[in-house]
Amino acid sequence: MRYDNIHKGKFLSRPNRFIANVEIDGKAEVCHVKNTGRCKELLIKGCTVWLEHSDSESRKTAFDLVAVEKGDRLINMDSQAPNKAIGEWLREKMPFGEGFSVYPEKKYGNSRFDFYLESQDRKIFMEVKGCTLEKDGVVLFPDAPTLRGVKHIEELSHCLDEGYESYIMILVQMSDVKYFTPNYDTHPEFGEALEKASRKGVKILCYDCNVTHDSMTVGKPVKVKLGR
Repeated sequence: MRYDNIHKGKFLSRPNRFIANVEIDGKAEVCHVKNTGRCKELLIKGCTVWLEHSDSESRKTAFDLVAVEKGDRLINMDSQAPNKAIGEWLREKMPFGEGFSVYPEKKYGNSRFDFYLESQDRKIFMEVKGCTLEKDGVVLFPDAPTLRGVKHIEELSHCLDEGYESYIMILVQMSDVKYFTPNYDTHPEFGEALEKASRKGVKILCYDCNVTHDSMTVGKPVKVKLGR
């Protein structure tokens, strides 16, 4: 997936979870933050950020903050990017083989999963979780408690009972990481739900991403470590 009209900026502050104050070409601007998560370890005063400009006159802000530099790392923090990148990956790379139809946002029971894939003999549900939290090369999810995330895991387990395959894709929005593990300190219930689902047969996938200032594509597999 690609962005148009990207600008380099400097992060100044984040008054709330929806907007940030930045400096672009020496001028103060208010931008939309495309991630309502906390991201406190990413958005540090003075850090370099990358923003997409929009010409739409109906918008309140002209820029979207989509990526941030953390030391030598470039991290995409657009919460909409993982689904777009995975959609492209499923259709273009066909990781489950040929002959699959790919449907986004498919309803099942009380949940709506990110993707449903179907071939002549296989039916697959997939839920995607974008991951931006990194500590010493280890990536963790979630960065804040997520009851919705636990619900999705439990629903994916139920899908197995009706003959579907179930996958959870952790998409790391950066490259060159050591491994993924659930963030037990922040939300132990999420990690425990992931372990339980894995034991039942839900497949846990994790991939990193090739991130540039104006693009993000699915990269290579990342090792998954479950358990404290």
